[in-house]
Amino acid sequence: MNILVCISKAPDTTSKIAFTNNSTQFDENGVQYIVNPYDEWYALVRALELKETIGGSVTIVTVGTATDEAVIRKALAIGADEAVRIDADPKDAYYVAMQISSYAKAKGFDLVMTGKETINYNGSQVGGMIAEAMDLPFVSLATKLDANGSTLTLEREIVGGVQVVEVSTPAVVSCAKGMAEQRIPNMRGIMAARTKPLTVIPAETVEDLSSYVSYSMPNAKSSVKMIDPSNMDELVELLHNEAKVI
Repeated sequence: MNILVCISKAPDTTSKIAFTNNSTQFDENGVQYIVNPYDEWYALVRALELKETIGGSVTIVTVGTATDEAVIRKALAIGADEAVRIDADPKDAYYVAMQISSYAKAKGFDLVMTGKETINYNGSQVGGMIAEAMDLPFVSLATKLDANGSTLTLEREIVGGVQVVEVSTPAVVSCAKGMAEQRIPNMRGIMAARTKPLTVIPAETVEDLSSYVSYSMPNAKSSVKMIDPSNMDELVELLHNEAKVI
C-alpha cells in the first residue's frame, strides 16, 4: 500500500506568540517549529505501522518554504521513505488542500492520511477538502484503522459509543488520538534522514477564496481574588456579578 501523509509545521508550545504588520501576520522571529503533533503521532506513525505490516511505501508531503525542511527531515527520521515539499507559502486550508490533491492525483496513492487538525489553527479542514477535490471517500477523526486488501476498517468515537466504518481504497482519512502512539526518532533514523529523497515541486495556481484580515491575542488573565472562607456572601456575589457563572 502506497500511503501519502500530509504534514505541517506548528510552533512549539513553549514559543512566544506575537503578530506583525498591524496584526495581519504571524511573527516567526524566535519561534521554534515542530511537526504538527497530530500529523506526526497519529497519521505518520500509523502509516508506518501499516507499511511494516503489509508492505508498501510512505511519502510525506508538505506545503511550505525552504525553512520548513528541518521539520520535514524530522518526519523522515521517524521512518518515512521520501518527502515532497510543494514550494509555496501555505496561505490557508483551501490553498494547501488544492496543492496536495493535485500532487496526490498525479501519483495515485492508495491512502492519504492527515492529522485531525493543526495545533495552531485547529481548523480540521484540509482532509475533507483533499477528499472532495479528489472525489474520494473521507473518514474524519478516525481513532483506529486496519487494512485488509483494498478495504479499510476504521473506528470513530461518537456520542455514546464507537462508529465502525468500512471504505475501499483509495481514500482519505484524518487521524485522531488512539490511532497510534508517538515514536521517538533514533540515531539511525536521524542519520538516514539526511540522505532520504526530498523533492521540491512548484506550486499550482490556486484562486484565493479567503484571506486573513487580522489576528488578536486572548485577553490577559485577571488576578486571583482571595475570599475569606467565612465570607460566603461575597463569594456568591462575585460568582454572580463578575464571573457570571451562577
